[in-house]
Amino acid sequence: MLSPYRVLDLSDEHGLLCGQILADLGADVIRVEPPGGSSARRVGPFAGDLPDREGSLFWWAYARNTRSIVLDLDSEVGQTALRRLAASADFLIESAGPGVMARRGLAAEALLAAYPALIYVSISPFGQDGPRAHEAGGDLVALAASGVLALSGDAERPPVRISVPQADLHAAADAAVGALIAHHARLRSGCGQHVDVSAQHSATLATQATILASAVGFVPPQRCAGGVRMGPLSSRLVFPARDGHVSITFLFGSSIGPATRRLMRYIHEEGGCDAATSGKNWERFFEQLMTGEESFEEYERVKQVVADFTRTRTRDELEAAALRHHLLIARVATVADVLANPQFAAREYFQSHAQPGLDAVVRYPGPFAKFGAAPLVYRRRPPSLGEHTAEVLAAPAAAGAPASAAQAAPAATAGEQAPLAGVKVLDLMWAIAGPASTRILADFGATVVRVESPAHVDVCRTMPPFLTMPPEPEASALFQTTNAGKLMITLDLTLPEGRAALLDLVRWADVVTEAFTPKVMAAWGLDYAALRAVKPEIIMLSTCLMGQTGPQASFAGFGNLAAAVTGFYELCGWPDRDPAGPFGAYTDYIAPRYNAVAILAALEHRRRTGEGQHIDLAQAEAALHFLAPAILDYTVNGRAESRCGNRDRAAAPHGVYPAAGDDAWVAIAVADETQWRGLCAAIEQPALANDGRFAAAAGRHAHAEALDAILATWTAARSAEDAAVSLRAHGVAAAAVLSGPELVADAQLQHRGHFVPVTHPHYGSATVEGSRLLLSRTPARRPSAAPLLGADSFHVLEQILGYDQERITALVAAGALG
Repeated sequence: MLSPYRVLDLSDEHGLLCGQILADLGADVIRVEPPGGSSARRVGPFAGDLPDREGSLFWWAYARNTRSIVLDLDSEVGQTALRRLAASADFLIESAGPGVMARRGLAAEALLAAYPALIYVSISPFGQDGPRAHEAGGDLVALAASGVLALSGDAERPPVRISVPQADLHAAADAAVGALIAHHARLRSGCGQHVDVSAQHSATLATQATILASAVGFVPPQRCAGGVRMGPLSSRLVFPARDGHVSITFLFGSSIGPATRRLMRYIHEEGGCDAATSGKNWERFFEQLMTGEESFEEYERVKQVVADFTRTRTRDELEAAALRHHLLIARVATVADVLANPQFAAREYFQSHAQPGLDAVVRYPGPFAKFGAAPLVYRRRPPSLGEHTAEVLAAPAAAGAPASAAQAAPAATAGEQAPLAGVKVLDLMWAIAGPASTRILADFGATVVRVESPAHVDVCRTMPPFLTMPPEPEASALFQTTNAGKLMITLDLTLPEGRAALLDLVRWADVVTEAFTPKVMAAWGLDYAALRAVKPEIIMLSTCLMGQTGPQASFAGFGNLAAAVTGFYELCGWPDRDPAGPFGAYTDYIAPRYNAVAILAALEHRRRTGEGQHIDLAQAEAALHFLAPAILDYTVNGRAESRCGNRDRAAAPHGVYPAAGDDAWVAIAVADETQWRGLCAAIEQPALANDGRFAAAAGRHAHAEALDAILATWTAARSAEDAAVSLRAHGVAAAAVLSGPELVADAQLQHRGHFVPVTHPHYGSATVEGSRLLLSRTPARRPSAAPLLGADSFHVLEQILGYDQERITALVAAGALG
């Protein structure tokens, strides 16, 4: 789909996934490595546990389909060669950090002045400017500063991360989305621009909008192992099984309550609880807790009833019951379980590649989506260092290069169209992963018409934080932020009149998105074949947990279940405790980027070919790319990674330490010897630098507990921010673990415009999240509040579909609008 385009990828481990995504979509991605190789090649795990630049499984995970050249960008020769390549490139990706590329004469401003159509993508810990832009980052620090870290872990222990680093992957996936949005803008104007992505900012998506709690006057959540605590209510999502653990979406309300009712009926039928417990009003249980009709002690008892029952069943038995009774249960899978999962086997998901130096082929995560017209193909194994230097540098400058040094890009004008202006999206998504992706499209100018059922409330409308209590369907800040900037129509698709109106919207649309379980759209006569018959060039995205085919295709649920079945739960927590996270519906924070990328790539494919297509995007399959190094560690080394607290393969010390105050913490990550000596100076113990136990990284790893105790004593006497400031002044990567009001007040998030006040038609005011993508020429438009249920129905029918009053009256009379 992107085969005409060339990408210069200068990024390291902080941005490698961005180039991988563009390469998988067909772009010619050239990895530009320094002499000695990218620092990503020094990131473990390693094949055979032998640190070698050709054996980094992290490099292998994110370098397929790419070519490698070596250039010394700190030399004039290397800089000249890079500029020559940039003259015929469409995209350039870098993650060097603010100011580094400028010192080489290769800053965005310089290259865009010379090559006006270039799209220049920067990935950094905190963004290219702002009060924190020049701070050291890294996974633990970005998660601490984003609010994500505070939400995961046991309440009485430090916050804990996923053992496979995630923050940079969120940023890199966002960067791929930003690159393609900028590409669509270039198709209109001929001009490239700078795309600025921050790991801190990108990771905030994984707070599931709880970052807005203080901004809208709701109680901020607190971590609670395998769940979350809000005030006196502690939800639980992880339960024991006879042979491990399962995740259960044990929640309430009109959307999830029926599944909880089915669960309790099943437990009762199996002798696990009495009829009175089974027969509670699970749809209204949360409301009853708030009014005192049910007690919190009773809620704790019921959770224990569920745990006592699941402990008597194996994960296989519980998963079989889930499919049989339509329950929201999934196994907490190990990496070995993931590789053996029959669903992935049936969909031929995992891909095998021969690797030089290994006798066996290596199994990798496969395509993040199945594209009907332009399937993703793995054309190349990960390249060895400089493998393609000669062929790339010897090639003549590409004909029809996208930019010329003689051209100058016209300045952006106030009237310049948004990148996706004119793109029409019919959005049948629900919950988080789907609507969050169409929100990205709306931010950059697409007209998104959201269709909701008048009878079934979207689960997001029932989830906190809320603008008012008791909660009302229009009061969810989560729903507000995932649906800001869209139009809203209600249609009853069980009625022929509702389906007829929907087909008229299909005729209007460029893209149709849906997130139902497979067969739902077909049962309504609205599957891809039916939509294509109405509009042959339509693009349809179907996204659900496990995909449209396979033995587990009917498995329905939320991102906590996909996170369990793909291994994220097994990898979050402490080795001596049950899995403790990650927080919430974790794969719902990964899938929106892949959904958006898939749509944008399909639009580009149709622009060049006239061809629409069906996209089958399984959340689980896309999310596994965020665990690719662990997958490779198992397939190459036979090692199934598990949770290891906040320990790190390379950095030491690396952890979250207590600070003065209630539940106050500071994250510290020491990556090298310079930072180690800086830390010793910061805590005023310079002699530690020469202590035989800690003088080398291996010793710091071996004596991590002793080192943690020394650091904890120092941090506990200071506020988290004071400790972090002192450490950063000595070059150490550190950040206070932010939550609640601290997040809303964070100067860097404020600088990047993350919190956007909007006018709410019912409650007067609300706050939604701004775009996480900062584009220099065509920035995201300011979001408006999400529309009320059905608020735009008549506008859509009259102004978009051109229905007259008689036809609208007939729809109302039929009950098709609710």
